[in-house]
Amino acid sequence: MKLHTLKPASGSTHSRKRIGRGPGSGMGGTSTRGHKGAKQRSGYSKKIGFEGGQMPLQRRLPKFGFKNINRVEYKAINLSTIQGLAEAKGLQKVGVEELIAAGFISSKQLVKVLGNGQITSAIEVLAHAFSKSAETAIQAAGGTATKI
Repeated sequence: MKLHTLKPASGSTHSRKRIGRGPGSGMGGTSTRGHKGAKQRSGYSKKIGFEGGQMPLQRRLPKFGFKNINRVEYKAINLSTIQGLAEAKGLQKVGVEELIAAGFISSKQLVKVLGNGQITSAIEVLAHAFSKSAETAIQAAGGTATKI
């Protein structure tokens, strides 16, 4: 083996396509681009959603829905959760900080207390919003429902 006898393994390399070099090359005339139309021309790029002139999907379907920019999203916490947390930790006051520490909410979420479950002890509850049933249940147990 000598340096001047080295060559790539057979089949590992391909010869370059010489496009538009006459009929003898087999790729003359249309230069492998087919006949006429936008795809044959230089500078062609298909628009997003283009379906060949057919009415595109985003124009065939009607507009749908509405997103209220003033919507306030709350994380729902039930009375049963608050009662369980107060019993487990021995708390008289349950607020946002206690719910964050327990892992029920993240620090950026707003809390709304809902009336699902029973509350047995007098607990002071601090939250951003209360349902009517939750507020009456807390007050009936001797606690207070305070909005932040």
